Amino acid sequence: MCQRRGVSCRRQCRGSRPPPTSSFMKCPQQAGDTRGLLRPSGRSVAMPQIPPDQNRPADQLDRRLVVVLVYDGLCTFEFGIAVEVFGLPRPEAGPDWYRFAVVAAEPGPLSATGGIKVHTDAGLEMLSSAGTIIIPGWRDPDEAPPALLLEALREAHGLGARILSICSGVFVLAASGLLANRRVTTHWRYAERLAERYPTLRIEPDVLYVDEGEILTSAGSSAGLDLALHLVRRDFGPAMANKVARRLVTPPHRDGGQAQYVESPVSPRGKGRMGRAIDWARSNLHEDIHIDAMAEEAAMSPRTFARRFREATGMSPGDWLARERLARARDLLETSSAPLTDIAEAVGFGSVESLRHQFRIRLSTSPSAYRAHFRQR
Repeated sequence: MCQRRGVSCRRQCRGSRPPPTSSFMKCPQQAGDTRGLLRPSGRSVAMPQIPPDQNRPADQLDRRLVVVLVYDGLCTFEFGIAVEVFGLPRPEAGPDWYRFAVVAAEPGPLSATGGIKVHTDAGLEMLSSAGTIIIPGWRDPDEAPPALLLEALREAHGLGARILSICSGVFVLAASGLLANRRVTTHWRYAERLAERYPTLRIEPDVLYVDEGEILTSAGSSAGLDLALHLVRRDFGPAMANKVARRLVTPPHRDGGQAQYVESPVSPRGKGRMGRAIDWARSNLHEDIHIDAMAEEAAMSPRTFARRFREATGMSPGDWLARERLARARDLLETSSAPLTDIAEAVGFGSVESLRHQFRIRLSTSPSAYRAHFRQR
């Protein structure tokens, strides 16, 4: 329970239980890194200062420095996402892997959900040198964030920092004014309240995350993990993102446009009639697939199939097919040198023009630009 206004992060931000505290605290210790370590209330650990990057000119951002903001009433799970993805040493990534720090958004002492005290590496002054800033779920969407925090975020953004919010952390970004006229998302429970309070925002309530370049927002807590892995993918390529995901025992990539919430989730290779139809479609993406054919595989009428498919996946069969084809095209662009014409045929788009159209409307880029950026390296 967050201490301010009796707001429960577990109820409003996650809707699920947080990881056990003991497991959460093991990773930094095992890595030999105590920065940002959480301890049970009354027991704390000193935080060593982050050594400066000797190769960075004083007037430039440290593009590899990722900082996570903490505050009294911190949502522990979102903080844990930042630590797990960006804060642990990864020797396999080489010397250019992220540097990590924990920044106090307000004067201490600071407590997190679960009766945990948080010690930090620095105050808001560190934001001016950070390449990426992470805002976990804010303790209460109805509480105005500290003015000094908002000013520091605006200054950091002006200097070129990327800012990422998880769940209700979007309310902090919105209060700073940095989201005006931008596409954003948040937990589906908060979407209406966010829209009422900030009418200039272009809110997409049904997606996992939105990448606007230097501003990124995610839905409820677990979607923050998807967005964090997406950022690793942007910075280091799909191979490294896959390695990080494997250590986290989580899927390496979920499309940001995937629905946040579905009534009856279906597994990627589910059993039963719906699972058979999905497996069949994935095996035949190169074909011109119609809903009637999928319904036949599921032994349902097209109307019943369309209704049950939406209940199971949160999207229509046509939208699901487009996303599956796009995901296959992305894999081929990342791992092969096949011409665009061959890729378009292999995934069922039929033409390069259709392939380009899907990349433009769903990813805001072109297949060639995507390949240039994400080709395995």
